[in-house]
Amino acid sequence: MISARRAICWALVAVSILWPLSSAHAEQTFQRFLPLLVDLNGWQGKKPDGMSMEMPNNSMTTATRDYVRGSAQVHAGIVLGPAAAGALAPFQTGMNVQTTDGHMISSTMQGLTVVKTFNTPQKSGAVIVALGKDAVFSLSYNGITEDEALALAEKFDLKAIQAAGQAK
Repeated sequence: MISARRAICWALVAVSILWPLSSAHAEQTFQRFLPLLVDLNGWQGKKPDGMSMEMPNNSMTTATRDYVRGSAQVHAGIVLGPAAAGALAPFQTGMNVQTTDGHMISSTMQGLTVVKTFNTPQKSGAVIVALGKDAVFSLSYNGITEDEALALAEKFDLKAIQAAGQAK
């Protein structure tokens, strides 16, 4: 008969061996987004990367990819979780702001609500797309026009990204 002490010891060994497997499963959530961070014609895309974090009553997933063309830069990102919910605040007000230095304008893209920002002197901005109550896609850029950034954002299948975010 196995002593209680020996049984507890073996149980701890089993848990320590299986623990990384459960963490690896949680870390795989971001991987479904990586193929959706597509190549952009004329741009050098770096390797897509991501992260998933699980906590009691909370989780967060990010997937990102950077692109360069000369001195111009584009950063595509997908965020799910509380950080995304915070980024959605401008969507709820429907506010449009225009100044001599730039603007923040609400719009739509592929049937989804979008907030476009642009800083005229720095020739930079972002396109932020609401994918759900706690999911966003963003394309931030530097060194290109707003029209070119919008055309690049259109190259991403936002509906597929949205569906991947809703998958369990």
